[in-house]
Order: sequence, then structure tokens, then C-alpha cells
Amino acid sequence: MSLLAQPQALPRRLQNVRLAGVLPLLMLTSLAISLLSGCAATPQLSSDAESRLPDKAYVSDVPFHSQRDYQCGPASLAMALNASGIEVSVDQLIPQVFVPGREGSVQPEMMATVRRHQRISYPLDGSFEALLSEVNAGHPVVVLQNLSLPLLPMWHYAVVIGYDREREQLILHSGEQSRQVTDMSRFDATWARSGRWAMVALPPGQLPHSITSQQATDSIAAFEATAGAEAALPAWQALIARWPGYAMGWFALGNALHASDEPQAAVDAFVKATEQDPALAVAWLNLGLTQQGLGQQQQALASLRQAAALPGQWQAQAKKALAEM
Repeated sequence: MSLLAQPQALPRRLQNVRLAGVLPLLMLTSLAISLLSGCAATPQLSSDAESRLPDKAYVSDVPFHSQRDYQCGPASLAMALNASGIEVSVDQLIPQVFVPGREGSVQPEMMATVRRHQRISYPLDGSFEALLSEVNAGHPVVVLQNLSLPLLPMWHYAVVIGYDREREQLILHSGEQSRQVTDMSRFDATWARSGRWAMVALPPGQLPHSITSQQATDSIAAFEATAGAEAALPAWQALIARWPGYAMGWFALGNALHASDEPQAAVDAFVKATEQDPALAVAWLNLGLTQQGLGQQQQALASLRQAAALPGQWQAQAKKALAEM
């Protein structure tokens, strides 16, 4: 028997939002946007990003789906999934992400729907640097904007597919317009009102350019819970390839390998986890239990003793396993 320690769930920093399409009575919206964006400055990049990012980048072959009333969420999601190789239509996605009572789509449903279509949804950290880095890496970015005043929100999903740093412009598939060109400062003003929410949808085995090991772990674990351990294996392998010294990555890979009926490969991964972090008790525990299942009694005893010697939530279970042996 093996334990499966799930990484912590992603924090939901944003409240569920109501999307709006056309609000004819808000005639002041355009004026408000103009006034607010007129005072906004173009977001600044770090010196590293300034030197690393090219002046222009464009993600080609991102299909465009025109938005119908309140359907910017499913349309944006269809574009991102289509670009990642998933053939799905807006009409297929509407019942999966559209919340009738809210007349729109909320972020948890958007991310969960990506996972149901065998892709991993990775939220970005909300920085302009991350946004441009993903576009430069060839990843279309789904973003949430508030196109009106904060007190009278008009929520809108779009897909960023390109940028031109010299002209300070972004290119988006948005609403009924493909390859819409917008000023970076104006976009950032509307994006900021959503908490700068953004995500990319990628196949298992591909990672965003701008992500931490913990953020990747959270996203892959959520995908594994939906799609299964075998489907998640390429993602865990990509994670440890990028962060070979990340003990929790090796531990998660070991769990996925065990669940995929590859116990010896799981042992090897758990060993790597304990090498990277000798105090990771749960890795010693799972290593010992897996070795025991393979009939490797002496190795199992040694691993379980290591787990039992470490204080914490896994100590009692390790001692119980030792007593049963």
C-alpha cells in the first residue's frame, strides 16, 4: 500500500466573477477606460527580462472564435485548447464552463475544464514579465479583464497572442475581433482590475516558462486528480528535469509511478527524494512500503526506521508499519 500526499490546493485569490457582454446603459464605460488608461504607464520589466525577451513575439496558428453574448470564457478556452492540439468547439465548452446564474464563466470552472480535456491549466503570477515570457515561449495566454469601472465591472476573457515592445502594444484575440492591437498601458489598466488573472493550457510534459516548482506541483497535482497518475507522468518527469534538486517533485513522481504499477521505478524516485531531502519523512515511508511490496524486506526495514525516527505526522504510521513487519 502506498500513500499519496497531495500538494496543497491552489489559493483562490479571486472571487467568483460575473461576466457581462454588452451593457448599453453604461455609456460612460469608454470614457472611463480612456481616462484611466490615459494616466497609466507601460508596465516595466526587470533587467533580466529586458535583456532576455526579444522586441517582438507572436504565437501563430491560434484559431479565433468570435464571442457571442456572455461567451468570452468558452471562446477563449476553445482558442487555448485548440492551440494546444485539442479539437473542441465553443458550443461543446459552453455547458462545461458557463454559469447561467452568473451570465459568465468563473476561473475555477475554466481551469477544471482544461484538465478535463487532458491539458494542464497553469495560473501565472500576474506579472507583465510572465505574460510576455509565455507569449515568447509560444504559449497563448488566457487573461481576465474588467473593461469598465471597478464599481460597475464588465468582466471579459481574452487571449494574448503577441506583443511589440518597441510600440508598447499587445495583440489579442478578443470579443469579435481577431488580432486586436491594444496599448500595453491600456491593457494593464483593465487587467489589474481582475487581480491580473492569467493562465496557460499546456500538454503534460510542457511547463510554462515563468513558474515556480511549487506552482507547477500544485497544477500538476490538480491535473492528476482529474486525469489519473499515468496521464500525469510526463508532467512530473518534466518537473524534475527542470528542478532535479526538488525533493517533492521526485516524491510526487514516485507516487505517480506506483499508482501506474511501476513499483521499482517508484522506489528509484523515492530514493532520489530522500537524497535531496533526508528529512522528508513521507518519502522514507513510501519508499519503505514500496520496498516491502516488492519483497525487499531489509531495505524496507531500513527505510521505515528512517521514517519512524523523524518527528511529524508520518511518524506514527511508520512505527505501525515497522511493528506489523
